Amino acid sequence: MSRKYSTPGYRPIKKIKVIFKGLYIAVITDFSVAYKLVLSIPIVISAIVFHKWVDLSLILIATGVMLLGELLNSAIEILCDFVEPRDNSQIGAIKDIAAAAAGIGIFVWAAILIIEGIQLLAIV
Repeated sequence: MSRKYSTPGYRPIKKIKVIFKGLYIAVITDFSVAYKLVLSIPIVISAIVFHKWVDLSLILIATGVMLLGELLNSAIEILCDFVEPRDNSQIGAIKDIAAAAAGIGIFVWAAILIIEGIQLLAIV
């Protein structure tokens, strides 16, 4: 890789710390993020215990998509409130679209969690 395209001062450990800091902030300040993570944990543990690796992968992907939607929705809402603290119909539309994107992720996550949870409970 040529120096032209390399990032000066690239520090992957620092980037990982920033990722976890952002996730921590989201979990402690946004209940909707926290409870969804808590609901995913028992299903993930069950998939690991019963060696259901495809199920585990599906659950992790669905949880990741859901978290991605929730975090982006939260970031957009905070940014919109910062830019325009007053009531504004355009800001409202932006927030509604972001909420719809998060809602789709939540719907997919919930469907997968329910289906996988039922399958894992059938093993027990």
